[in-house]
Amino acid sequence: MPDQSKQAGKPPVAPVAAATILLLRDSANGPEVFMVKRHHQVDFTAGALVFPGGKVAPGDSQAVVSDLTDGAADWPQEMRTLGAAAIREAFEESGILLAHEGQTGKFVSPQRLAALQHYRKGLDSHEIALADVLQKEGLRLACDQLVRFAHWITPEMMPKRFDTHFFIAPSPKGHVGHHDGHETVDSVWITPDAAIADRKRWTVIFPTRLNLQKLAESPTVESAIATARANPPVTVLPWTESGPDGPVLHIREDAGYKQTTASLREG
Repeated sequence: MPDQSKQAGKPPVAPVAAATILLLRDSANGPEVFMVKRHHQVDFTAGALVFPGGKVAPGDSQAVVSDLTDGAADWPQEMRTLGAAAIREAFEESGILLAHEGQTGKFVSPQRLAALQHYRKGLDSHEIALADVLQKEGLRLACDQLVRFAHWITPEMMPKRFDTHFFIAPSPKGHVGHHDGHETVDSVWITPDAAIADRKRWTVIFPTRLNLQKLAESPTVESAIATARANPPVTVLPWTESGPDGPVLHIREDAGYKQTTASLREG
């Protein structure tokens, strides 16, 4: 792997911790995943079709958030924080909430979810912390539904970098999902193959495309989750090398993807 930081003449920017969720539901054509289209003015993946997610916020690591979490008692603190961030970001960007009612242990119902939608904007603007929402509404994060799927770090030559953990989870029944109209301007439940194939409508960047290809190998949500449990992700840090037709992006061969290279000219 070439030392891109030396080639650029300066040390790489430190990646920011981030998390995202592939929210899944079954369909006649196999698993569908909820995806959002980024606003063209956002400063990262502008205009691209992506899974809902984003940066870890300071409130995601609060002790009270960990206390109000199901299924993560044996997780290291870093992973509990990432799980909380993934659920919060998915709620902000999709309106789908992986949470249990504290008194019953049941998933938040569609009716209850509708009454919680007003929190999306406050969480996004940091006017309210995740812990405040959980305590006020008597909720617990459903980290027991999260399964690690992938781990990608933005290449070292990029000016903005993220250390992103991808989870998969079944979407709660009746949680339809809708983009926020701010950072995201469109949303869709879509099969992985359809998201990749429709290049006229959707822009799908390299990491997203490879994760969609991986998801497409499973015929059902249950099998996708079982496969992810049986194959813990390795860390993927892409790098570039010169090729006969221009720069080529590479990832490690043992990352679990059928494709390991891509021309930067083609995307």
